[in-house]
Amino acid sequence: MTLKKLSLAIGLVLAGSSAFAGSTSFDRFVPMTGDVGAGTLPESAPFKLASPHFSQMTIVARDPAQATRFDSGNYDMHTVNENGPEAGRFLFTVFETGQAGIQRTDLRTMQTETIWHSPSAAPALDSHVSFDASRLTPWGTFITAEESWSDPASPTSKYGRLFEVVNPLAAPADIVIKHRDILPRVSHEGLAFDQKNNLYFIDERDNSHIFKFTSANPQADNGDDFFAAGQTFVLRVGDGTVKEATGAATWIPLTDNNGVALPGAVVVTDPNGLTAIDGRATPKLPAFLGTKFDRPEDLEIKTLKNGKQQLYVATTTNRKVFSIDLRSNTVKLFASRATMDMATRQPAGSAFTNPDNLAIDADGNIYIVEDQPGGIEDIWFAKDENDDGVAEAIGKWASLSTKGAESTGLYFDKFKPNVAYVNVQHPDSGVDRTIMISTPCPQAKHDHDDDYGRDRDHDRD
Repeated sequence: MTLKKLSLAIGLVLAGSSAFAGSTSFDRFVPMTGDVGAGTLPESAPFKLASPHFSQMTIVARDPAQATRFDSGNYDMHTVNENGPEAGRFLFTVFETGQAGIQRTDLRTMQTETIWHSPSAAPALDSHVSFDASRLTPWGTFITAEESWSDPASPTSKYGRLFEVVNPLAAPADIVIKHRDILPRVSHEGLAFDQKNNLYFIDERDNSHIFKFTSANPQADNGDDFFAAGQTFVLRVGDGTVKEATGAATWIPLTDNNGVALPGAVVVTDPNGLTAIDGRATPKLPAFLGTKFDRPEDLEIKTLKNGKQQLYVATTTNRKVFSIDLRSNTVKLFASRATMDMATRQPAGSAFTNPDNLAIDADGNIYIVEDQPGGIEDIWFAKDENDDGVAEAIGKWASLSTKGAESTGLYFDKFKPNVAYVNVQHPDSGVDRTIMISTPCPQAKHDHDDDYGRDRDHDRD
């Protein structure tokens, strides 16, 4: 099929399907073109949005002087307490700094407090650095992890750890946080649980890997039992020798069922005297060979109507997003610079750069957040009409203007499908922010003239 015919076919699919989407209005927009420009919008409302029906407001703004609470900044990933008592009330995010911490915003009162922070800054032995992920566990606790680990030829790092807050709704003075040391050490970013409670994670580095932890007690109702024993695997596509390969994949074990390193795995001892599997070095050995990806970062899992689940992985360096069918263990290229731009009907090309964070809205649409400076950084909407793990097209949905900043932690509220949260991280001003983006409740989408993918030049930038 020629590119022109393919463009027309996708345009018709995208335009027609919106009348049948169900739960959210976030997919009703006219994809943008061009860059917003650094500093062109106020930091309190820093996004250029692709629909006049979208609105934004700051709900958390950092005080760089930290006069009222500890807040080291670099706000990163989000989650809401998705289950358990008072589900949907609290928004959690983390500090990706040399003295990491966790903050919690009460979405009823819009009051924010720091519920835990590292007792010391790096490089102290009791320090915690670069918290990145935010994920609720199936049993209702909060997990995060450090985006920091050492290369095989370097001295062993004390970081690369996964932590669980066992009582995330407690008063800050009562918070209990535990290091879950059964996982190999890596530079963490995305964390995701599938419907069988397997935990997926990555090592955020060029020539690095995608992993799965399968608990020996997957239905545990607490972290002590869930993380007590289990097996860690690395993803191998084909024979593992082709970087960022697609096709049939297998999960290669690094440990036994109790979490003990298999013979030949690289085991290290950190400066605190703790031993762990080196999750960066081990998958490079022939016996444990994993497929290399260049800077895998965030993870999300989408559940299809037939119950099948797809794991999405953003890999930043080569500007790709992959999908993995968790039933057939098939890897596909979901989006790249070759994917069609909804606005131009041409391959996205260099307009699509450094995909980093991922998010899923109430209708299962995937959003891709770039890691770029404010002024040229975008959030892209991706549509996979037939749920085959390959996006037909992507379109600019929002663009950040704040100088020195990047967007991170885009999260669509599971309880309010027309509300999303996104952080503005490390701006030149020092005032990190959490921005709430909202849109009116859904109406019959064919009644509106701003459905995504429509060819309406007068509405474009």
